Amino acid sequence: MKPDEIRALQAPLKAKYRENAQAAVVTLRASGRIGQESLTCKVDTGRALVEAGLHPATGGSGLAACSGDMLLEALVACAGVTLTAVATSMGIGIQGGTVRAEGDLDFRGTLGVDREAPVGFREIRLAFDLQTDAPAEQVAKLLELTERYCVVYQTLRRPAQLSLTRA
Repeated sequence: MKPDEIRALQAPLKAKYRENAQAAVVTLRASGRIGQESLTCKVDTGRALVEAGLHPATGGSGLAACSGDMLLEALVACAGVTLTAVATSMGIGIQGGTVRAEGDLDFRGTLGVDREAPVGFREIRLAFDLQTDAPAEQVAKLLELTERYCVVYQTLRRPAQLSLTRA
């Protein structure tokens, strides 16, 4: 895709959202079915059914997807798509590359072994290895804008308000 093509694609949406801010608010949904005979949750991704289960560090077999891995995968997906869109918009050619996320967990928290150990990631690192001829200043700006516009990155950085209810 060329810069003018992405601008043409997004221009009517931007105009609509400027005119009516409420039109830009979209509720995304996810749902899953709790496993009856195993410690799993089957999540419908809209493309496939993913069976999530315990990480091996908490007693899982490793056959089911780990939700921690899925979180990192969502970050990689969002950051990769955002980087590609921003690069296209800026006219920066990306010949290829990789996006990698890794995060550190202390499973003592999740297993209730140590009340002082955090439940969840202590640190998450996101890295890009890009194949591009763009000058360093342009690549730096590309990464800055990717960080700014990546929904998953920003949600992890400044968590949304969460609530838990029983329906």
